[in-house]
Amino acid sequence: MQPENHSDSSVHNQPHHELGFWRKYIFSTDHKIIGLQYGVTALLFMFFGFCLMLMMRWQLAYPGKALPVVGNLLYHVLGADMVGKDAAGNWGVIMPDLYNSFGAMHGTIMVFLAIVPLAFGAFGNFVTPLQIGAPDMTFPRVNMVSYQFYFMGGVIMFASFFIPGGAAQSGWTSYSPLATVTAGSQHPNGQTFWIMGMVCLINSSLLGAVNFITTIIQLRAKGLTWMRLPFFVWAQFVTAFLLLLAFPPLEAASVLQLADNLLHTSFFLPTGLMVAGQALHVSGGGSPLLWQHLFWFLGHPEVYVLILPAMGIVTEIIANNTRKPIWGYRSMVYSVLVIGFLSFIVWAHHMYLTGMGTRIATFFQTTTMMISIPSVIILTALFISLWGASIRINTPMLFALGFLPMFGIGGLTGLPLGFNASDIQLHDTYYVIAHFHYIVAPGTIFALFGGIYFWYPKMTGRFMNEFWGKAHFALSFIFMNLIFMPMFVQGLEGMSRRMYDGGATYAESGGVVGLSKYIVGLNVPISHAAFALGLVQIPFIINFFYSIKRGRLTHSDNPWGATTLDWQTPTPPPHGNFDKPMEVFRGPYEYSVPGHARDFTPQNEPEGQEPSIHGNPVRS
Repeated sequence: MQPENHSDSSVHNQPHHELGFWRKYIFSTDHKIIGLQYGVTALLFMFFGFCLMLMMRWQLAYPGKALPVVGNLLYHVLGADMVGKDAAGNWGVIMPDLYNSFGAMHGTIMVFLAIVPLAFGAFGNFVTPLQIGAPDMTFPRVNMVSYQFYFMGGVIMFASFFIPGGAAQSGWTSYSPLATVTAGSQHPNGQTFWIMGMVCLINSSLLGAVNFITTIIQLRAKGLTWMRLPFFVWAQFVTAFLLLLAFPPLEAASVLQLADNLLHTSFFLPTGLMVAGQALHVSGGGSPLLWQHLFWFLGHPEVYVLILPAMGIVTEIIANNTRKPIWGYRSMVYSVLVIGFLSFIVWAHHMYLTGMGTRIATFFQTTTMMISIPSVIILTALFISLWGASIRINTPMLFALGFLPMFGIGGLTGLPLGFNASDIQLHDTYYVIAHFHYIVAPGTIFALFGGIYFWYPKMTGRFMNEFWGKAHFALSFIFMNLIFMPMFVQGLEGMSRRMYDGGATYAESGGVVGLSKYIVGLNVPISHAAFALGLVQIPFIINFFYSIKRGRLTHSDNPWGATTLDWQTPTPPPHGNFDKPMEVFRGPYEYSVPGHARDFTPQNEPEGQEPSIHGNPVRS
């Protein structure tokens, strides 16, 4: 189907007055500014979520010892209920309730406030309209409101740390009845803030999803048929459908859980619930399993919301730096569509311990194994694309290359969790943490770093420093593996992910069988690697801001020699993006075409006008 071409010359040549600061940068309707708003905000939340993890890692490595540097500050901000004293009388020991809050909010912030907004909101907003030749998103004001809902949700989540009782303590999954019981009689409380924040974030994602789907369908440039779309656009397109279809059940569930907390209903509260030896006075009759079904119906598609944009970014970087077409482009497109469909029928593999029957467990085991096939096809196509290539080793390419084996490890280690028999042993252990973080940390986050380095010249007209970029990659690669690889060993030995003292309570002693001292002791080097990982992000932060004004100039609108339309705009892209209407004549990855003088042929270069090795246009 050929889309209507709304990108006529009247759009590009319309005069527009200079906007003031607030309209241009705060309440902007320009997709590029909104993408940057998402990006900067998401990076700030990622930093905050990372800091929560560092404090948790200190507690796991040195239980009962006061946090250095920030321990006293935590006491003054959060109070004695959350922060205790160590044996020497120093304030700064993380109490169990605060550890639970940090754990719940670390997961919530990293998934819903950092990685998804950066992958979908930031890169999607900035790059997608450029790659399809559109002047903006279909609904610019809806795009602005989407970011405002996201920002509002983040503020609510952050504010929950400073209310009486602290932030939510029921995990990033907010399981009932725990989420209602821990809320207690104090209102408002952290769990209430968590739900209100989630409702805002869900509304943000729904508005963004509708906008992306409509934009990709309606605003593609003339000649940009479906099989000429860059793989990045396909990834964002499927991701938008995942958000649109998977988030409404969780929003409904959140409202019902809020009613359980505030209005004393029992949508998720069973009859006969006992808390601390006392019967809980509720009407009962609700189902805690209903919450799990509604949450994980979003939760597993959310994994692919995290990973599909990353695959799109990595594909663009690999195609550009191998100087050859992506191998198996159509297979990758069909695979991403299959992933989108199958991701809705695998959610209950998170719930094997709920006592489901063998027949339904067999169904979800089968679909879980099936969804690994298209993921393997995409990964294999990217590996094969490297074969025989003239690979340019720059910072974006290093992060893209690092993504491939890290995502592979994360995927392979997920297979035992897809089988009922093995998952029962591994469920809620550190094995699950290691598996998921290999998907998301050295997986998705590496892709996002690569994307920042790759599109930074288009955003600013300058390169980030290459030496410090490569140092950032190498050190991050080393320390991320030092953090997460030992967790597989801890999980296989049975260490639970929920223990705030790092398993010390269950360590073997006096002939009592328990976790070995070696397994518990791994918390120390893991934590040291986490602290080191934090330090090696400092060069990235300095490089990011320093290069805005002092980075090496690009001297070209297409400094990487890329083929897609996002590199055919002025740098940085102006209002309306393009100085003339775009028309597409070829596929997205025509690199090193035989007989052509250049090793890349842009999508908007007409057939028969490509310069040949003899200096004349190639005639078809």
